[in-house]
Amino acid sequence: MSDPLEPPGLPALSDATIDAIVGHAGRSTLPFQRANREERHATAFWCNELVETSADGEVVRQFLVTAGEPTRVAMAEFTLRPELCTPVMSADKLLMTDFAEGWTHLGDLGVAVMPTTGLHAHGARKGWRWTTDEITDAIAATEQDIVDLGDGPVAAYLLGHVADGDGTREQAVVVGEIARTGNGGIHWNGDLPQGCVGAPVFIGARLGGDGHRFKLVCVGVAVDADGHHEVVSFDRVRTALAAFHSDKSTDRSTDETALTVEPRRRWWRRS
Repeated sequence: MSDPLEPPGLPALSDATIDAIVGHAGRSTLPFQRANREERHATAFWCNELVETSADGEVVRQFLVTAGEPTRVAMAEFTLRPELCTPVMSADKLLMTDFAEGWTHLGDLGVAVMPTTGLHAHGARKGWRWTTDEITDAIAATEQDIVDLGDGPVAAYLLGHVADGDGTREQAVVVGEIARTGNGGIHWNGDLPQGCVGAPVFIGARLGGDGHRFKLVCVGVAVDADGHHEVVSFDRVRTALAAFHSDKSTDRSTDETALTVEPRRRWWRRS
C-alpha cells in the first residue's frame, strides 16, 4: 500500500485511525475498471450483513459494495493484489463478462451490491481461495453513529485505489472531512482521486472523556452525486438491503438477477 495521502501535523487520533483502517480493512478493497479501457475506474469493497447468531456461530450474507454508476459496463476487470488470495495467482487481473447484470442497485442511493458467490466459485475452479477482510456489522455505521457526527465537519478517511495512469491501482488512505447536509446526506469535503469512487469511508469516533480511546466506524460508501462527492451511510444501505430482501420474499416477479444464487452457497457461516 502506498503512503497515506495526508497533510502533515495530524493529531495522534488520526494516526491511530489510519493504523486501525489498514489493520482491520486493508484487504477489503478491490479496484475495478472497464475491461481493456482506461475508464470507469472505481473501488469496490467486501462486506457482510449479519443474518442471525446461534450457538453454532454467525450466519452472514456476503457481498461487494461500490458506487452504482461505474458498474454499468458490459465487461470489467478487477485488479488483484497478492494478499487477497492463496496461493498467490500468477495473473493480476480478473476479467468479468456480463458485469452490469451482476449488480443490484439499491434504489436511488447511488450504491450497488454484488453477491460474492461467483467470485468464490471462480477461485475454487482455479485452485485458490480469497483471503480478504470484510466490513462487518461491528464497524459499519448505525443510525446512532450518524447522529453522533454532529453538525460540524469531522475528520474522515477513505480507503481506495488511485488510478494514476500506470495501471497499478495502488491502495491509499485519502484524508478529508465529512459533514452532514441539510437534506440528511453526508458530504465529503476534500479531494477524491480518480479511481476512489465506491470506496469505504471511515472515522475514528472518540470514546469516553479522556480522549485516548476510540472506535473505528465505517461511515459508508463514497459516491458522485450531482457533481459533488457524497457518502451514503451504512444505515441507509442496511435499510435498502432489508427492503430488497423483503420484496424478494413476497414478490417472485422481482428481478433476481443480481442476488439469486444457489441456496447452499448463499449463506456464509463464521465459527
